[in-house]
Amino acid sequence: MEIDPILLEKIQGENHEFKNLYREHTALKNRVEELNNLKFLSTEQELEKKTIQKQKLKSKDRMIQILEEYQPSPK
Repeated sequence: MEIDPILLEKIQGENHEFKNLYREHTALKNRVEELNNLKFLSTEQELEKKTIQKQKLKSKDRMIQILEEYQPSPK
């Protein structure tokens, strides 16, 4: 998810929910990448990966909602 760095900084400064979601999303993304780098995944790791991907998607959806609140409305 690409966000304008200036807008990202502004929203993180003003919206604590967004800041926490962004931090969580980044951590989840990193964990998925760690799992993807493994040659083989155990059943537990596969389940963890799927669960993380669902959490990541939920946090992304909520961040998009918040971002839309900060976008200028079309005239």
